[in-house]
Amino acid sequence: MAETTSFKKTFTIGNDLEVNRMGFGAMRITGEGIWGPPKDRDEAIRVLQRTVELGINFIDTADSYGPNVSEELIAEALYPYPKDLVIATKGGLTRTGPNVWPINAHPDYLQRALEGSLKRLKQDRIDLYQLHRVDPEVPYEQTLEFLQRVQEEGLVKHIGLSEVTIEQIQKAQEYFEVVSVQNKYSVDFRKWEEELDFCREQNIAFIPWNPINAGNVGALDTLQQVAQKYEATAHQIALSWLLHHASNILLIPGTSKVKHLEENYKAADIALSEEDIQTLNTIKQSEK
Repeated sequence: MAETTSFKKTFTIGNDLEVNRMGFGAMRITGEGIWGPPKDRDEAIRVLQRTVELGINFIDTADSYGPNVSEELIAEALYPYPKDLVIATKGGLTRTGPNVWPINAHPDYLQRALEGSLKRLKQDRIDLYQLHRVDPEVPYEQTLEFLQRVQEEGLVKHIGLSEVTIEQIQKAQEYFEVVSVQNKYSVDFRKWEEELDFCREQNIAFIPWNPINAGNVGALDTLQQVAQKYEATAHQIALSWLLHHASNILLIPGTSKVKHLEENYKAADIALSEEDIQTLNTIKQSEK
């Protein structure tokens, strides 16, 4: 019988927020193109409530999801929040239409974005506030100074970054403790492997977005072959691989359906064999 592996089920963000490594990403509870309200509002509310029932205590969202819709639904479904629930939100992207995401990380804009998130989420302080993107039109130092200031003011507890290099993380560390990095990453898209290793060494949470990189047919074939052994889906195996791959990875798969949420959650119970992990490690990498 193949030797199986095990992995730690929790991670502590910033040394004081212990969360289950299987979290939930609340982007998909909005309308098509991540624009406007969901087609089935009642189902979106049920998804959020079922998230907490399953024991998920880390929800990732952003003011730009909707925009505003995701945060509003989270508060509607879950406020007053369970004591152990960590809601992470983001600022730095604006919206001009479906699937359109202009960057704006100017301090003036981020100030309005943060104030809006606090109001919509009905919170006095955001547990984890993440810079959605580094803005090439704004000096990075100005953005970092803003984040440093709002943390000192007590409006945010911890600060994270998204789509950043090691150099950008190190620059931010001159201003505040970076507790999380959210970069695109999956079993077949490992462009940010060095950043993941750096975060692991620094005990920084690494939160892959797009953890199931759709469209890579070669990867899907391999995932399905492994999945058959565990009576699982290819998506579940892709998520399980991430949990096995690095102990600082937090997963935030998103969905607008309760059934799919429950399916994703079961991935945390899959213990892959060393042989199957090695097989998945050989998956050809996607360029996108």
